[in-house]
Amino acid sequence: MIAPTISELVARATEYPFLADHLAMGTGPHAAQAVATCHGIELLSAYEPIYDISVHSGVQSLTADLAKASRFGDELGFQAVTLREENGGTVPFDPFEDSRDDQELVALDRMVRALHTINFLGAQQHGLLFLRVHERLLKSVKYDHGHHFSNVLVSFGLNPGRIVIELPASAVAHRTFVGYLTKSYQRYGFKVAGNLPNAGQILSISDMARLDFVKMDARAALRDSMVKPLVSYAARLRIPLIFNRVADAAQFEQLLQYDVRFVQGPVFAAGNQTV
Repeated sequence: MIAPTISELVARATEYPFLADHLAMGTGPHAAQAVATCHGIELLSAYEPIYDISVHSGVQSLTADLAKASRFGDELGFQAVTLREENGGTVPFDPFEDSRDDQELVALDRMVRALHTINFLGAQQHGLLFLRVHERLLKSVKYDHGHHFSNVLVSFGLNPGRIVIELPASAVAHRTFVGYLTKSYQRYGFKVAGNLPNAGQILSISDMARLDFVKMDARAALRDSMVKPLVSYAARLRIPLIFNRVADAAQFEQLLQYDVRFVQGPVFAAGNQTV
């Protein structure tokens, strides 16, 4: 089966009124990608790589050439990032910051996830796509989390199994809630990642539904000398552990000392992909 293109996916999105009102093919330098309009602002997609650095046993240092960080691993997947144009360039943008109405936020959250999925899968990108879900959406939708988005993707001819729904730390901190969310999203074909609010929270994961991935802020783990125990416990759980927000070469080289496998963050900015 031939995968649908970005333009074909944008055309299919017209079947959904809210998407039809806000999603379109871009113009000018963005003519090959989908864009979304939110409160008069054009939203764009970018993707931050998540590297599996275990595939290169010869990794030694990033200090010599940060611009070639991508050579240190294969991509497990990519984290979607929302951008807007500003002063002739693009900058990260939070479209939910001024949204006070929960129903509007739910619609915006779904629109942004659809935008990033269309641009990623429509461009036949490899790997998994990690999509953050807003905390207020999780609380506003009362049940069947993932049902609507799964139906949209299937109607587009896309596989929900390529998508990792990334839960915020505030949700992961509540054991019963994160267990319900994980089961619900997985029931509709998605994979689920949970951001740890702190290193100690990993001790509760065995009592939760089985997360597919766990993410931890590398800066906090290094500061609290928790990298080694985190890696050890995650290995026992057999849940892949991703250290994110790796800010510089020094942090990366410290992580290498503890058999860390998956990393992402600003230090790999040279490998970021935009569409």
